[in-house]
Amino acid sequence: MKSPMPEGRNEIEPLVEPSLAPAGAVDTPLAYSRPLSTAAALMLMVGLVVLWGGNWPAMKTGLQHIPPMTFASARMISAMLTMAVLAIALGQMRLPARRDWGFLASAGVLQMGVYIALLTYGMQYVPAGRSSILAYTMSLWVVPGAVLFLGERLTGWNGGGFLLSLLGVLVLFNPVTFDWTDQLAILGSGLILLGAGISSGVMLQIRGRRWSASPLALAPWQFLSASMVLVPLTLIMEPNPQISWNSELVLSIFYSGPLATALGLWLFVEITRALPAITSSLGLLAVPVVGVLLSAWTLGEPITGTNVLGLLLIVGGVGFVAVGGLRGRG
Repeated sequence: MKSPMPEGRNEIEPLVEPSLAPAGAVDTPLAYSRPLSTAAALMLMVGLVVLWGGNWPAMKTGLQHIPPMTFASARMISAMLTMAVLAIALGQMRLPARRDWGFLASAGVLQMGVYIALLTYGMQYVPAGRSSILAYTMSLWVVPGAVLFLGERLTGWNGGGFLLSLLGVLVLFNPVTFDWTDQLAILGSGLILLGAGISSGVMLQIRGRRWSASPLALAPWQFLSASMVLVPLTLIMEPNPQISWNSELVLSIFYSGPLATALGLWLFVEITRALPAITSSLGLLAVPVVGVLLSAWTLGEPITGTNVLGLLLIVGGVGFVAVGGLRGRG
């Protein structure tokens, strides 16, 4: 009977199996880094939280000057070009192996393409701070999935962090003050929640899969897969987009594409490979905290008493998870 895969999945496999190698691919094992250490992954998590938190006001600002699907396509194409240049510069640009096609279809087409389309379209009707809260409900959905499908244990610290964070998200969303008669707001919120569900499934796949190529080598192909979804949708839904080119729009696309999407995805995959799915998913709940605070600062979105309470609950939940992770390492 085959022994179960130990947590962390650190095995190194050849980049391409000779029998499965596409034309032009290398059929010899290449240097491929193991997952990051826990300490390094936690440090990168802090940077990713700030980077992704700032993306919400950046997207909301850009959408004032460009239609949503056109913005999503510009974001994805700029991210693809960024990662392609980086992969070429570091000698990791190569055709993906056939075994990676399924991953590119899910992580590229679903998480990057469909998710960003749903998110960007829904943000037209939902404030940036509330959008970030809805989008990162994916982190809460990952917890039961990690227990059921990846065999991860929900410890007392993680369980407490999960419950505190769940309560914080509910307080931040504040369904009592939500205008349930606003059909566009309901539509936008529903689209973002649907995207969050899709993203949570891909997050579990990233943690559970056996990697045959580095995240950097696969990143340009992920963005190409996503672009193959977004660009045709843009041409159908927005054939004649009205774009107001200015410095705000250019900075918004640059931040959202090369920085938050390209660099952010690379960090996200490396972190998810290195940390248990429960730890990484609950840690990402700090993103809407940063998103709400930066949206209030840059866009003037109000911070109420319920906002403060919700943010404190989420920060407390993330703190519980961090303490549990440090005790586990000890």
